[in-house]
Amino acid sequence: MIVAFSNVLLTLLYIIPGFLCCKTKIAKAEHLSTLSAILVYVCSPCMVVASFMETERSWYMIGQIMLFFVVSLAIQTVLTFALYGIFRKKFANIKYRMLTVSFGLGNAGFFGIPIIKALLPGHPEVACFACVYIVGMNMLTFTIGAYCLTGDKKRMTFKKAFLNPPFISLIVALVMYAVSFQSFVPVLFRDALSLLSKTTTPLCMIILGIRLASVSFKKLFSRAYVYIICACKLLIFPFACLAIVYFLPFDPIFKAAMFILGGTPCAAVMLNIAEMYDGETELAANCVLLSTLLCVFTIPIINVVSNMLFK
Repeated sequence: MIVAFSNVLLTLLYIIPGFLCCKTKIAKAEHLSTLSAILVYVCSPCMVVASFMETERSWYMIGQIMLFFVVSLAIQTVLTFALYGIFRKKFANIKYRMLTVSFGLGNAGFFGIPIIKALLPGHPEVACFACVYIVGMNMLTFTIGAYCLTGDKKRMTFKKAFLNPPFISLIVALVMYAVSFQSFVPVLFRDALSLLSKTTTPLCMIILGIRLASVSFKKLFSRAYVYIICACKLLIFPFACLAIVYFLPFDPIFKAAMFILGGTPCAAVMLNIAEMYDGETELAANCVLLSTLLCVFTIPIINVVSNMLFK
């Protein structure tokens, strides 16, 4: 539990520079579009490719990674549509749409990769698992996610479900991994790629820090239903994932990775989609920020359960 708590806390500490920069007027919320573009189009693809380059190449591992993609996408889809079936008659109310979309969409990349690597050391493939988890999540984000965040079915974009940085980066990474391209890449290039990938989490948290400084603390902490949304994402969803994979014939690391990634906070991309399509940005920001802060308590619990079951 101490390892999980310290690593989550360390990740959250990156929020402080962004918060202070915004409060002292060094950075402004208006700057976030540029920072987000760098995060999405530069750092995130480097993170995906670097994760595969750090994993030992084998056809068995390729099979495991693709299996994780299929299973994680299936779980996210089934559980999201389960909530959609329960609440669709109440979708006129943004609360129920936000609960549905946030339930299955987690920050498995920017936040999840450093956490899962720390909690499952000695298994570099878990970073690849997180990368393919992100791809499945993005496919849902631009379809059912866009609809839930805006209430407009016309916002569901199947083209963007595939033509987005995580999906394209995964294709590039898989090709490089399959042909062992990393063995031909100069060390200088690999080091540069690795360095850019390591900036992903700090940059994401700095952006969240700027957002945190831009919102009302009263609204952030006083909405009871936001706590319900966070509880569903941080506890109910990961334990639902665990219930699905526990009795299936998968490797323990495979199951543990699914459980931990399921417990990551609400995906930052929810806020990006809300901003792009003029959705409920304030509520999306509240869910992302509050779940990110609260996961310092929930991820250690998930880690303890994971250690009990899979070690």
